[in-house]
This record gives sequence, structure tokens and C-alpha cells, in this order.
Amino acid sequence: MSGHLAVIGLGPGDARFVTPEAADALAAADALYGYGPYLARAPLRRGQSRHASDNREEGARATAALHHAAEGARVALISGGDPGVFAMAAAVCGAIESGPEAWRALDLKIVPGITAMLAVAARIGAPLGHDFCVLSLSDNLKPWELIERRLDAAAAAGFVLALYNPVSLARPWQLGAAFERLRKQLPAATPVVFGRAVGRTEESVSVATLATADPSHADMATLVIVGSFETRVIARPGRNPLVYTPRQACGASA
Repeated sequence: MSGHLAVIGLGPGDARFVTPEAADALAAADALYGYGPYLARAPLRRGQSRHASDNREEGARATAALHHAAEGARVALISGGDPGVFAMAAAVCGAIESGPEAWRALDLKIVPGITAMLAVAARIGAPLGHDFCVLSLSDNLKPWELIERRLDAAAAAGFVLALYNPVSLARPWQLGAAFERLRKQLPAATPVVFGRAVGRTEESVSVATLATADPSHADMATLVIVGSFETRVIARPGRNPLVYTPRQACGASA
């Protein structure tokens, strides 16, 4: 019997953000693999085994799920958000590339989800309405010097920046360092959005300027969006402001 592996994105938090395709894939699986808190978000089904692992064990988790699927099981590997954005889909592809030939014959399906940058952007308006780039501030898998070069290049090119993994217990300084670097290229009034735990009961979203943005407002559950030269803020009395980036670049003909 041929095995099946589904790599599933659960979205940013609440069950209402899980797509019907993801729900069907979860229900069809014999076994679920994932980071413990993500597994806890998946509905229980009788007869379905669960295999939890730590947050920094992506390679081992992918390998274990592939081994299980190669035995003929229907396996689901869970990610938060979208599995292809700083998550498990890349780990699975990497394991298949370096693993046994049998893994390349597995029935593999990547099931997309709503990633944090889309959930945060929707809460505040349309900051990703024009060109943008996505960057992780974690230096676990790349040197900080490379992150600095990419911050410089993105800001100079006029991209809105969605910053994943802005801080952690091991790197509390990096978001502040990123803000200082961006202040050298972007106007002081550039909007900065802090979206924490969007889609969960503890959700909070706030807007600052690059000049006043306080890195202590972010934690491991926060997604930060830094606007471009063109990003605008619309004040709304009694309501949160709208932050958006026009689809037409300045100087472009209509």
C-alpha cells in the first residue's frame, strides 16, 4: 500500500481560519505529527495517533512523518499558518531530497493555510497592497549579517516588510537592531504594525511609526509589518486606523 503525507497549515489561530481542505486532510489521517501547541489545536479523532515534538525539531519531525508514511500510513504533518512560509513544507522537501528513493514515490500534498502576515494585514487594512517581501529575523539558520543585508536591500527597493520571528528569549535584541537599521533608510513616519496572536483570544494589533516603534511590544507570537515610502495611514475617529499601501507606485502612469 502506498503511503500518503499531507503537510497542513492550520492558519493563525482560531478554528474558523482552518480551510475545509485542511479539515478534510486532518480527518483522513491515521497519524498526526507536529509541534505540541499546534497538535493541540487539531480536533481529536478516535484511532488517530499523535506525535508531538519541540519547536526546533523540524528536521527530525519531517523525517519521522516520512518514515511513517512510507510504511503505508496516511500521515498529516501540521504547521501553524501556511506550511510553505518558514514552516514544515520546506523541511519535508529537504528531507525527501536527501532521503531514500522510496520517499520520492510517496503521495505528497501540501495544504495551504492563512499565514500570519495575511491575517495581520487584514486586521489593519491593506499594508501589503503593493510589492512586499517577507523576512525572518531568526538567525538560527542564517547569519545576522545576511539579515542586515536583506533589510537594507528591501528598504532601499521600496518593499513593505513582513517580519517573522521578530524576537525570542534567545534573541531579544534583534528587532530593535532591525528598526535602527531601517531608520537609516525610511522616513520617521513610516507605519509599523504589531500584530500579536491574531486569530486567538489574546489577539492585539497596534500601529506605531518607525521613529516610535518599541521592540518590547513584540514577542514570539508577534508579526511585524514595516511600511514602505508609500504606505499610508487613514485616521478613523473612534476606530483603529487603516494602514494601506496603494497599488499604484508613485510616478507610475495611470
